[in-house]
Amino acid sequence: MSRNQTKKDASTSTRRAIINLLKQQGGMDVMALSSQFELSGMAIRQHLNALKEEGLVTHEEEARPMGRPTKLWTLTPAADRFFPSGYSELSVSLIHSMKEAFGNEGLDKPLAVRNKNMQEQYLHFIGDASGIREKLERLADIRTSEGYMAEVKDQDDGSLLFIEKHCPICEAAAVCSGLCKNELQLFNTVLGKDVHIERVEYILGGGRNCIYKVSGKLL
Repeated sequence: MSRNQTKKDASTSTRRAIINLLKQQGGMDVMALSSQFELSGMAIRQHLNALKEEGLVTHEEEARPMGRPTKLWTLTPAADRFFPSGYSELSVSLIHSMKEAFGNEGLDKPLAVRNKNMQEQYLHFIGDASGIREKLERLADIRTSEGYMAEVKDQDDGSLLFIEKHCPICEAAAVCSGLCKNELQLFNTVLGKDVHIERVEYILGGGRNCIYKVSGKLL
């Protein structure tokens, strides 16, 4: 392999890693990215500018208490192609076909079957987990394996946040709201009756993530 090719491959790998990190963390400035990759600010800017030319990242200025505003870099919708899509085109096409053939009510039965199967799968995976936190951690594992990039975060009021940073079925959910409605019901079922869960941020509602606030007996 030529030296130029090796250098090109390294740049491609770094840029993909930057995309993954921005997906995980949201807006980041050059300094924060530089510390993560142990690269100079100049090198990070070169990568970001290259990604911007491809339409994969954008930036907005954020005011700081002291000094000049800083640029926060975020992904554009075009970057979604690097993450699991859940066969979105096929799913959307099938949903439209079913609506045309059976109407909106015709979707209820297959969605109910899907929800039941996922319930059984998730309950088996969560198994004998004790307490909401452990259940959420296991739920995050299975959702991450499905492409949702899920994690659990503690809150000062004692509640927990269940955060999904990517939606692999976003395009299908946009034309079939039942998918998202069933998701909330699914979480309620697998976490148990002593748990209160509400969606506080929603990707399809313009949010960066889907976030659920979870409270109850957090032991």
